[in-house]
Amino acid sequence: MRPAVKAASAVHAAVGSLVLSLLVPAALARADTAWPVSPEAQGVAVAAQRAAASGITFGPCPAAEELPSLVKCGTVSVPLDYALPDGKQIKLTVSRSKATGKSGKARVARQGALVFNPGGPGGNGMYFPLVRMLPEWKRIGAAYDLVGYAPRGVGRSAPLSCKDPKKFGRGPTQSPVHPSEAYKRKRIAQAKAYARGCAERNPGLRHFTTLNNARDLDVLRAALGEKRLTYVGGSYGTYIGAVYAHLFPAHVRRMVFDSAVDPDPHQIWYRSNLAQSAAFEQRWADFRAWVARHDATYHLGRTPEQVAKSYARVRAAVARRPAGGKVGPGELQSAFLQAGYYDDYWPRRAAALSAYLKGDPKPLVAQAAPSPEAAAESENSAAVYTAVECNDAPWPTDFRVWDRDTTRVARAAPFETWDNTWMNLPCAYWPAPHQTPVDVRTLPGVLPPTLILAAERDAATPIVGARKLRSRIGGSVLVTERDAGTHGVAGGANQCVNGHLDAYLLHGTVPARRAATCAPHAEPAPVKP
Repeated sequence: MRPAVKAASAVHAAVGSLVLSLLVPAALARADTAWPVSPEAQGVAVAAQRAAASGITFGPCPAAEELPSLVKCGTVSVPLDYALPDGKQIKLTVSRSKATGKSGKARVARQGALVFNPGGPGGNGMYFPLVRMLPEWKRIGAAYDLVGYAPRGVGRSAPLSCKDPKKFGRGPTQSPVHPSEAYKRKRIAQAKAYARGCAERNPGLRHFTTLNNARDLDVLRAALGEKRLTYVGGSYGTYIGAVYAHLFPAHVRRMVFDSAVDPDPHQIWYRSNLAQSAAFEQRWADFRAWVARHDATYHLGRTPEQVAKSYARVRAAVARRPAGGKVGPGELQSAFLQAGYYDDYWPRRAAALSAYLKGDPKPLVAQAAPSPEAAAESENSAAVYTAVECNDAPWPTDFRVWDRDTTRVARAAPFETWDNTWMNLPCAYWPAPHQTPVDVRTLPGVLPPTLILAAERDAATPIVGARKLRSRIGGSVLVTERDAGTHGVAGGANQCVNGHLDAYLLHGTVPARRAATCAPHAEPAPVKP
């Protein structure tokens, strides 16, 4: 435990009652509350009061954000270390488009700010206000200011970097399904070097955690002038939301968890990545089955097994001779992993495979080659992902454990398993101290109703995570899109899901029972190569 920090200013004394108002409801929500009040809890109260007093000055967005004039930008200051709220401050960038107040010809009352986090870790939500231009978000955009932000470490919010972006994501690379011992040793060396780079380039590395992301969210709430938070979190953003609800239950107004991370502390993060690897195998099979049904268009095989052989032919070919000199097996794998997240990628990916086997590599190169223009953003996102996941929880420090578990999962699920391990392996050699994952729990009645959205065959956040979240967040309701696997369903292609989203955010209503289902959205139509 960190020793108590003495008050550094008169502000600390002024917020004593506010601290209690934060923590007493939380004590009712969970049985493991420890007294006295922690320095971090005091720090959040100090920072939130300061933010409420100063607010956010919104104005034209910097050119670097590449946002149109309808979106305005500002910043909010948060402590790097909440145990030292008067110490080093970092600025988080924030974007907003105001509620339009109109839905068709009808006037709509403003309901406040709706804050969105896209997940990651490492995702940048600054684009979110632009969704008001989409039909699926018109009604919500009429009632709410749409607020996006870049979490700590992301974009221009005290950005993290673990490697020179010019050396990040270069192709072509290999991606063996069954790596040799020599290849494993190479990746271990790379993981160790990456972990060292993170520590050397980022002195405050240990403060980039989910707990601090949740604390930042409460400071942002206060800066926006909101007594209670209305929030939509996607993917990892659901975990931030769950931790927030655990820490600040009295500050929750409405909360949507879209494609939920399994919040079980025993799953964070090592085991959840193994479960994810297994789930991607199922989604890869879904893609191959769809391609086989459209063999008249793609000619990649009439069965999923034949489609797999076509993919293996392309993989072997780019291993020998990278497509366009840029796309090897690693880049191919990354491109087709996106098809595991979103089925709207299926037609283009299948068309690229088909064209390549007919002698035209250009579509594959266009879709899979690394983009130098995006290198800095990709490197930053990867750095934040690694920092948060490594800091959040303990990881095995013996590669033999990783080797054993990955080999076991890869026997049945070879598509993504080893690549997922290489992505996370720096955590085995992480120089910063890790935290103990939060045991997220709230009792029924402590929170207002919350809404969980999930696709039944989502690979990135398997459905079991949504079910566990429902069991841990009292009063939550789960809406499942059956027989579908798109990652992130809020405001997407399913009108039934969107109906539940609108009803909840606009009226606070949820299905009468704690679960509801929607039929799947239509599969994508094939596109000729």
